[in-house]
Amino acid sequence: MGTGDWNDGMNRIGREGRGESVWLGFFLHVILDAFIPHAISRGDNRPAEHYRGCQKNLHDHLNSEGWDGQWYRRAYYDDGAALGTHKSAECRIDGLAQSWAVLSGATTGVRAETAMDQLMKQLVCEDDGLIRLLTPPFENTPHDPGYIKGYVAGVRENGGQYTHAATWVVMALARLGRRSDAVRMLEMLSPVSHTSTEEKIDRYMVEPYVIAADVYGAAPHVGRGGWTWYTGSAGWAYRVAVESIFGLRLEQGGILVMKPCLPDDWPLVEMTYTHPLWKTVYQITINNPTCRNESVKEVSLDGEDVPLVDGTARILLSQDGLHHALVIVMGAASSGA
Repeated sequence: MGTGDWNDGMNRIGREGRGESVWLGFFLHVILDAFIPHAISRGDNRPAEHYRGCQKNLHDHLNSEGWDGQWYRRAYYDDGAALGTHKSAECRIDGLAQSWAVLSGATTGVRAETAMDQLMKQLVCEDDGLIRLLTPPFENTPHDPGYIKGYVAGVRENGGQYTHAATWVVMALARLGRRSDAVRMLEMLSPVSHTSTEEKIDRYMVEPYVIAADVYGAAPHVGRGGWTWYTGSAGWAYRVAVESIFGLRLEQGGILVMKPCLPDDWPLVEMTYTHPLWKTVYQITINNPTCRNESVKEVSLDGEDVPLVDGTARILLSQDGLHHALVIVMGAASSGA
């Protein structure tokens, strides 16, 4: 944990060098997932085997010492005390550990669903339009987590919404296939949702056309926006919308991957994708004729059928600089899927 992981406000949890971050364990799990194939491609097989062993060891400890019974803990202090546990009066649950447990692939199935269920139950307040980073906020704990405790309870990282982390909640919901939840949460993060009425405008008090880095979560300022023009949050919100919800990703620089995660009541989605180098344009239409956006059923490019690979459309992009029509038809998931 050192003097802070992603949340640098937790700068005194591991300052003596013994504290450990559960979130960082999940993040390292992701890094190893990406690095092992890279090592193999270079012929570095012995290091790759070592990394596999490290990842397996990490996986086992995250799912034993990191698991609290219904959600994942956040960290351990230098003295071994757990942070983010049901026994805690403050910071009982932290959203980072739950979303990255899913995003890392280190947990799946019932445990992943359970962790996200608890996140939705304890950290999401739809009436106020908030996804809190953690709850309850730090106020009186005898342990010193760091300067995060210097923020007023419910403000910024100390129990407010930190939008950068909230976008990862949406991404994790999409990864689990919880399509309606994911879209609803993304819509909730939009500044438009915070300014749709005069009453909301008076409460939000910042620009209605840019992402706020944080939104206050404590009375009397619940729902007030904090820092705006904060590109970290804006960039992640854009990525989540394009990649996690609309399902558009680019692989290896020249393969367009489409695996939408859309709610059933969206009948049609249209997108335009332009390759940044080749300037080839793809007009993308996603049709939902049966009100079931569960899986990709058919794909055609310029009227020609495209085969699916594991239920995903993979299109080898053209370098011709012309316009192409890509049509995706959604439908019910196959029996047993």
